[in-house]
Amino acid sequence: MSHIVAPSLLAADFSNLGSEVEMINESLADWLHLDIMDGVFVPNISFGFPVIEAVRDISIKPLDVHLMITDPDRYIKRFHDSGASNLTVHYETCTHLHRTVHEIRSLGMKAGVALNPHTPVMMLKDILPFIDMVLIMTVNPGFGGQSFIPASLNKVGELRSMIDEEGYDVLIEVDGGIDTQNAPLLVHTGVDVLVAGNTIFSAEDPESVINRLKALI
Repeated sequence: MSHIVAPSLLAADFSNLGSEVEMINESLADWLHLDIMDGVFVPNISFGFPVIEAVRDISIKPLDVHLMITDPDRYIKRFHDSGASNLTVHYETCTHLHRTVHEIRSLGMKAGVALNPHTPVMMLKDILPFIDMVLIMTVNPGFGGQSFIPASLNKVGELRSMIDEEGYDVLIEVDGGIDTQNAPLLVHTGVDVLVAGNTIFSAEDPESVINRLKALI
């Protein structure tokens, strides 16, 4: 399977949100990534359901929704109804993770589990058979534009081995400081989904950056 590129809406120009989404529609990007922050689990607030629903109405790409919020179980159906195709929750926020991912899947969404940089991938050993994706945070979550944490490569490699040894159909996604320099090594190490924000939206020609990320072998 060719790797997936998911531009992160958090880095878009919100005064021209419609045109930014249209640019993604016309590009080779596979998904549109939305980071939902509550100001509690992470020290920032992003956007809520009205923005997600507006994006849903104009995006032709699947919405890859990443919840950086406490008690995500309260909102799973609401995110489904707002247009999420994939819904990722943080391991660190879920008391009953198996129940949470089961509900996500029962609504027809792909279920993902995210790990903060300090959380070992081994913590996912028992949940891997029940999910579709693991999101490894390659920065500390909460703000865009941070520098990639090099030790994340070791986590990707360890997780790739865990998945392959058991034959699980689970994607590995990375988010945080992804650019055209570190992306090739990440894909080579086993990443399936590249989330990129500033690298794409701050470029003079965002579509050409997406093309470069898609062209990696």
